[in-house]
Amino acid sequence: MSINNLTVVITTFKSNEKIKNCLRTIDNKCKVLVIENSKDSQFKESIEEEFKNVECILSGANLGYGKANNIGLKKVKTKYALILNPDTRLDSLAIENFFTAANKIPDFAIMAPYIQEEKNKNDQNYLKNVSALEVENVKGFAMFLNLSNFEDENFFDENFFFYFEEIDLCRRLKMKNKKIYLIPNIIIHHDGGSSHNELIKKEMELSRNWHWMWSTFYYHKKYKGFLISFMIVFPKLSSALLKVLIYSLFFNKFKKQIYYQRLSGLINSILGKSSWYRPKV
Repeated sequence: MSINNLTVVITTFKSNEKIKNCLRTIDNKCKVLVIENSKDSQFKESIEEEFKNVECILSGANLGYGKANNIGLKKVKTKYALILNPDTRLDSLAIENFFTAANKIPDFAIMAPYIQEEKNKNDQNYLKNVSALEVENVKGFAMFLNLSNFEDENFFDENFFFYFEEIDLCRRLKMKNKKIYLIPNIIIHHDGGSSHNELIKKEMELSRNWHWMWSTFYYHKKYKGFLISFMIVFPKLSSALLKVLIYSLFFNKFKKQIYYQRLSGLINSILGKSSWYRPKV
């Protein structure tokens, strides 16, 4: 199957140091759309000058993972799309093996690498499986989409800024009896939690904690209703409040900030407010 049937979509936010390492592992004949969540024209110029197969789209603001990916996916004209995080690197046979798997299982909706977490990469019991494995959901760092199964989908729910958006997408697909697979011979290395530049690490950690809690409640409420969702998150709410008080007493400023962000994200979600928080960078 031809590389012309694939478009790679990568959402970035101040990922200058990581994205080039990722792009160097992608076949230069493959069309790539980079959606940069800012208005950084220098970033766009630098990427497009070095990588002739890449079109960089500036969103103009930090829209979040799902909304930015939707911008890219709606521009894709090929049969397949591969969503990647900027802190990934493709094995030399990854794309070829995606195509091989797509030929064998043509009705799939999403395929992903079998190794979804670093802890599994040396687990021999885990790695003994050699056939495609149908699953309920996959992680968002590498998702190979068969776009013919997304004709009536809006891709990602844009209410999520970050976290749970890929779980939500997979759930909606499974509700329509679409198929999702892990493929054993596809290797994509994922650093995890390090897509951005090192200088903004602290602010990004605060943002991640806020959005993790906001998205947790929103996701559960979407499928289980308010009351059950509140019962699910109540222990997290209590824990965050307690730890804010504890770290205030022990003058641990950063830990206090982390749990304040968790508390704030959860309360905002419970109150039905949007995922408004943005990292201060």
